[in-house]
Amino acid sequence: MLSRKDFLLQSTIFTTGSFLLPSFTYASVIKQHFGVQLYSFRNEMAKDAIGTLKQIASLGFKEIETARSQKGHYYGLAPAEMKAVCKDLNMNLKSGHVHLDNKWQQTMEEAVESGQEYLICSSMPSQGQTIDNYKKVAEEFNKAGEACKKLNLKFGYHNHEYEFETENNQVLYDVLLKNTEADLVYMELDLGWVIVAGKDPLDYFKKYPGRFPLWHLKDMDMDKKESTEFGKGGLDIPRMMAHKKESGVKHIFIEQEEYASNPLESMKHNMAFLKNLS
Repeated sequence: MLSRKDFLLQSTIFTTGSFLLPSFTYASVIKQHFGVQLYSFRNEMAKDAIGTLKQIASLGFKEIETARSQKGHYYGLAPAEMKAVCKDLNMNLKSGHVHLDNKWQQTMEEAVESGQEYLICSSMPSQGQTIDNYKKVAEEFNKAGEACKKLNLKFGYHNHEYEFETENNQVLYDVLLKNTEADLVYMELDLGWVIVAGKDPLDYFKKYPGRFPLWHLKDMDMDKKESTEFGKGGLDIPRMMAHKKESGVKHIFIEQEEYASNPLESMKHNMAFLKNLS
């Protein structure tokens, strides 16, 4: 993996002289419709959901992934209203981060009403970092996937860094992958947290091809262990984009939780960075 210094140098080369680089590596970026995880705009969405969605649409985003908030999964809007607002802005509400809890049936029914395709469990419901607990969670995930499938929804899981801890020389995330059905549990790989855990996303693309239809594209400050603007951290984004096919990714959501200035400026930077790759 490139050092931060080398990657920043390479990023400058991309911007000023992309003709020097193999065209096949970045051609797919042009066709990619990027989405955004709304947790990136959590405070703004809480204050003015519709106004914030308008700002997001103006940046060129085409897909939306919601996150739980104090106002519910749709920031105080009804599920159908959220769907309509996104449609008016030429965006698609594709996915949402949720919890597996005693309101699961309601969560699924609201997702159907919103028109979204994916329900993504946003944190591990395990009671401990053990192989047995992860196997139990895998069973719960398979059941949740079956329930979603009956409603024409897709269930998935979003990782952080702790899933890559080991017990008895087994990576717990691998235990989860091996014990979940690929047609019932769709993995949303957060590339930023993978590298923070000391792993290479490409190794997972090769080992479990096609298992990651959703990404969180997130650069990470490796010293602070927090997100940063594209090109400022440890994720080799051009390398990731060059290997999309192996992962099976269909939807890429940009997420940034910390900012140099504010979410809007950070997302402007991120979208410009991706445009320069093309």
